Amino acid sequence: MKETIGILAHVDAGKTTFSEQLLFHTNSIKLRGRVDHKNAFLDSHSIERERGITVFADQGIFTYGDSTYYLVDTPGHVDFSPEMERAIQIMDYAIVIVSAVEGIEGHTETVWELLRKHRVPTFFFINKTDRIGANPEQVMQEIQQNFSIHAVDLTDSFENGGMKEGLIEWLAEQDDTLLEHYLENGYSYSKWVDTMKKRFSSGLLFPCTTGSALQDIGINSFLEKLECLTETAYKKEGTFSAHVYKIRHDEKGTRLTFMKALTGALTVRDEIKYGDALTIEKVTQIRVYNGDTFQVVERVEAGELFAVVGLTKAEIGDGIGPFTKDVHYEMFPTLKAKVLFEPSVHIREALVFFKQLDAEDPSLNVIWDETLQEIHIHVMGAIQLEVLEQIVSERYGIQVTFADPEILYKETIKDTVVGYGHFEPLGHYAEVHLQIEEGERNSGIVFENKCHPDELIVGYQNLVQQHLFERDHHGILTGSPLTDVKITLLTGRAHNKHTSGGDFREATFRAIRQGLEKAKNRLLEPVYQYKIKVDIDQMGKVLTDIQQAYGHYETPQAEGDKAVLTGTVPVATFMDYPNQLASYTQGRGAISLVFAGYDRCHNEEKVMERKNYNKDADPEYTSSSIFCAKGVGYSVPWNEAEGKMHAL
Repeated sequence: MKETIGILAHVDAGKTTFSEQLLFHTNSIKLRGRVDHKNAFLDSHSIERERGITVFADQGIFTYGDSTYYLVDTPGHVDFSPEMERAIQIMDYAIVIVSAVEGIEGHTETVWELLRKHRVPTFFFINKTDRIGANPEQVMQEIQQNFSIHAVDLTDSFENGGMKEGLIEWLAEQDDTLLEHYLENGYSYSKWVDTMKKRFSSGLLFPCTTGSALQDIGINSFLEKLECLTETAYKKEGTFSAHVYKIRHDEKGTRLTFMKALTGALTVRDEIKYGDALTIEKVTQIRVYNGDTFQVVERVEAGELFAVVGLTKAEIGDGIGPFTKDVHYEMFPTLKAKVLFEPSVHIREALVFFKQLDAEDPSLNVIWDETLQEIHIHVMGAIQLEVLEQIVSERYGIQVTFADPEILYKETIKDTVVGYGHFEPLGHYAEVHLQIEEGERNSGIVFENKCHPDELIVGYQNLVQQHLFERDHHGILTGSPLTDVKITLLTGRAHNKHTSGGDFREATFRAIRQGLEKAKNRLLEPVYQYKIKVDIDQMGKVLTDIQQAYGHYETPQAEGDKAVLTGTVPVATFMDYPNQLASYTQGRGAISLVFAGYDRCHNEEKVMERKNYNKDADPEYTSSSIFCAKGVGYSVPWNEAEGKMHAL
C-alpha cells in the first residue's frame, strides 16, 4: 500500500523531531537530525535551519511492514498556515503532535478544525512526556473534552499480538455489532482490528499514543499502531488523475509541479490535460523527492507523491484528469504589504520574481499597481515578511523590505440597484444592464443570468459572466475589492458589425461601477473567530478587552476552574492580543484565532479618511459610459448615462 501521512502541530510541539524519528526507525535516514542542531532532514532550507521553524511542507519517504509512507512535515507557525492547509488536501492520514506540558494550544485547534473539514482520519501523539511538568493524562482529557470523546489512548493497549481487556470492552461499547458479537462469541482480534479501522477512517475513532520524540520513547509503539490501523486502496488501473498541491522552482529555475496520483499511472512523455481540459502539455521528467534529494523515474502510479517537469501553467489546486475534487481553502491572509526596493533594483525584473513566488504560494496574491509602479502582496503576519525578505535575497540576489502591513478591507452594498454600462467609441459597440444586490455575508460574488437570447446572443452573455470573474472589482469607498453581492445580467445589446474583442469587458466593468455609484456602499473588515480559556477570576478582564476591541462574545462556559469565551472580533483590533493575554496570565491563558470571513467595519469613517481613495481618479475603474455621435465617441458621467441607454 501507498499512504500519505501528514505531521501537524502548534509550533514547538516537537513535530519535526517526531518526523526525524519515524524516518530513522524505518532506515530512511542514517542519522537523526535535530531542530536545535540545525540539521533536521526535512528542514532542508537554510531559512528553516537558521530560524528553527518549518516554513515549507517538505516530504520524506519510508517503508514499514507492507506499506510505503509519504511523510509530509507541515509548518506549525500560524504565518505559514496556507502552506499547511494545502498539504492537508493530499493526506490519507494525519498525525497531530501535542505537547504533554503545554497541552492543546491555539494553532492545535485550528489544525483540528481543518482536518475535520477535510475529513482526514487523525492520530494524536502526546509528546515531551520526559519534560518537567508533563501530564499526558491531563492532555488526554483535554483532547477528549475539546476535540472528541472518541479519542482513546492506545499506548499500552496492545500486547503479545492482541489487545488488553480495557480496550476490548471499550470498543465493544462503542459499536453495537461488535458488542453483539462479544456477548455471543467473545473476543476476536481480527474483528476488533477491522472495526477499529472502519471507525478510524469514518471519524469515529481517534487513536492516541504518548512518548518523547527527543528521547526516542514511544516511536516504535506508534509505528505499530500506524501499520495496524491504516490502509488505502488506490486504483492503479484506468485513466490517470491527480491533484496538484505544490509548485516549486529548483536551483536552475526549472518549474516543478508536485502532485499526488489518485488513479491510474503516469509515464514520462505522457500528455496530460488540466484546467477544464483546455491545456495539454507533455511531461518531460518525473522526480520522486525524499527531503531535498530526488530520484528521476520513468513511471509513477496511484497513491504516489512526485514532481513533474514540463507543465508551465498548472496551478496549486488544479485537478488532472477525472475524479478530481474542488478545492476550498479556509486560511486567508488578512494583511497587505507594499514591497520596498533599493534604487538599483529594476522593478519589472523584481515583478517576475514575485510572480514566481506567487505561483509557489497563491495566498500571496501578488498585485502590480501599474499607475503607482508598486508591488503589493498579501501576508499572514510579520514573520512571513521576514522570511520573504530572506528568500528574495538568497534566490534572486536582490534586497527588499516591506512597508508596515495594512488590514485587507473589502466592500459591499446594502441595497439593490441596476448598473448601466455602454461602450461605443467609433467602430465598437456593447451595452450591459446589471442588477446588483446585497448578497449573503462571505458569499463572494454570485452571478445569475436573466437575459433573453433575443436581446443578446448566448455567446455575448457568456462574455459578460467571464469578465465579471476575471479580476477583482473595486468598491468606491476605499478602492477595496467588491464582495458579497449577487449580480444579475438583465439585458444587453451588441452590433452585428461593430461589436468586437473587449467591448463587453468595458461595458460590464462600467455597469458595475455605475451601479455602485447609486448604491449604499459598506466597508467590510476581516474578523477572527476566537476561543479563549483563562482562569475564572480573569474572565472579567478578557470580556472588557473584547468589548474595547469591538468584538462580540457568546455566553461564557465553565470548564472546571477555567472560563471559555468564544465569539468574533476584528482582526485590526485583536491581532496582537495573544501576546497581551500571555503576559497577564503568565502564559497560562490559551487563545485560538481563526479567520472567520468579513463583517461590517467597526471604524468605517476613519479607514476611509486614512485610505483617502479618490473614486474619480482611478483610471481602471470608471463609472462613465462612452457613446457615439456624428462619428465621434464622447464620455457621459454615471449620473447622466442611464437616460441615454439604448436598451431602455
